[in-house]
Amino acid sequence: MRKAIKASLLFFMAVGGIAAQSVSHPAKAIDMDIAAIKKTLLGDWQSIAPEVRPSTIKNADGSIKPFYLKRTFKYLPSDRFELEIVNSADPYGAVPLARIKIGGHMLWQGSHPIAPGAQKVDFIGDESYEVTPLAPGFADVLNKVAPAGYAPWVVNTPQSIFGKNFAPFALKEGTNFMEYDLV
Repeated sequence: MRKAIKASLLFFMAVGGIAAQSVSHPAKAIDMDIAAIKKTLLGDWQSIAPEVRPSTIKNADGSIKPFYLKRTFKYLPSDRFELEIVNSADPYGAVPLARIKIGGHMLWQGSHPIAPGAQKVDFIGDESYEVTPLAPGFADVLNKVAPAGYAPWVVNTPQSIFGKNFAPFALKEGTNFMEYDLV
């Protein structure tokens, strides 16, 4: 069990350092070359429980307000990925707020100098990026903070934010989402 969790954590450092497990892949040794890592990653990966993540918003007492999410990540041939995130208002994932889908490519940047076995990777959302409000309150917020260039935000109706300005995520028109992480 510990080996499976260690292997899963290695992979999900790439999408935020979460605890996850592969539905179809056994645990592998940490010291692998890029080809072996890519072969091991192929397939579907998902959060094993709702994750708690820090936000940029603070509580009244000054502490960082957490947010909660579950992820499904697909590593596909040709260094492609598909990521789906469902953000929730509660730590159990019972009150979903939004669904985010990102599709793109992974650019492998080489070994990390202080994390043995880890590879530096840029995740680039250069194929798709969409947001679906899942709660009326979240749709209302989007209608206030991101009305320009979008149809009215409606619950369960996805809209592409790909290549557009989207203030809630600090996206600028004509640029692709990119996040650096380790695998």
